[in-house]
Amino acid sequence: MAERRYAACDPDNRLIAAQLEKNWEAALQRVRGLEGRQPSATPSDIKVDPGAFTNLADNLSTAWNTPGVTMRARQQLLRTLITDIIVDVDDEARDVVLTIHWRGGQHSELRVRKPRAGEHGCATAEDALAVMRSMAGRWSDEHIAASLNRMGFPTGEGKTWTAHRVSSVRRVRAIHAYRSAEKDGEWLTMTEAAKLSGLTNHAIRRLIKAGVLPAVQVVRGAPYQIRAADLASEATKTAMARKGRPCRVTDADTLPMFTDT
Repeated sequence: MAERRYAACDPDNRLIAAQLEKNWEAALQRVRGLEGRQPSATPSDIKVDPGAFTNLADNLSTAWNTPGVTMRARQQLLRTLITDIIVDVDDEARDVVLTIHWRGGQHSELRVRKPRAGEHGCATAEDALAVMRSMAGRWSDEHIAASLNRMGFPTGEGKTWTAHRVSSVRRVRAIHAYRSAEKDGEWLTMTEAAKLSGLTNHAIRRLIKAGVLPAVQVVRGAPYQIRAADLASEATKTAMARKGRPCRVTDADTLPMFTDT
């Protein structure tokens, strides 16, 4: 490039020609410097004794995991051991097949799952998706986000969960949205159950702890979810009607200690 510019320059433009000549000389010096740094022998010219690698497999793990070994040293070790790697794709199994040719004549095969279209390394973990699928439809995105954070599951990018992030993952993964009993769903949150029954969240929690009102949790510490049918049952209505008295189910076979009169 520098040579062509110099040759195309008008000889009458002495200042420009001098500058181009200087650039040309600098480029030649860089080329000579790079040529001097090249090894005298190419990798194909190096004669490797196959016997030198006989016992290396036994010590490879030790050499790789020794404290203080840098990543550059590991890279140099791999370049020394591997002749080449042939990559193929198994479309039926959706695997990327790597055939590794080691120095000494040995070969090994490594299979890696082929990512699907649009899939990347920041995908949500399967454990988090399993929790999301089990809670969706019965819990709101806010409750799902709180539960995922409580269980220690980060997002694919290592961040904490929010309702917006849960909603985005649901749309991508085609996970159905939350539907309460008020929206033709089957389940109610504790707040919705309290609002529907005219009680407080504390009173609903007392009914759950007493075993009067059935409720479920995905994991311990997750929010309670209540079936609308259970909230409307006669046993629950009877317990809620008792003002200032323990919320427990009346057993017909048990004689009361005190009469109602």
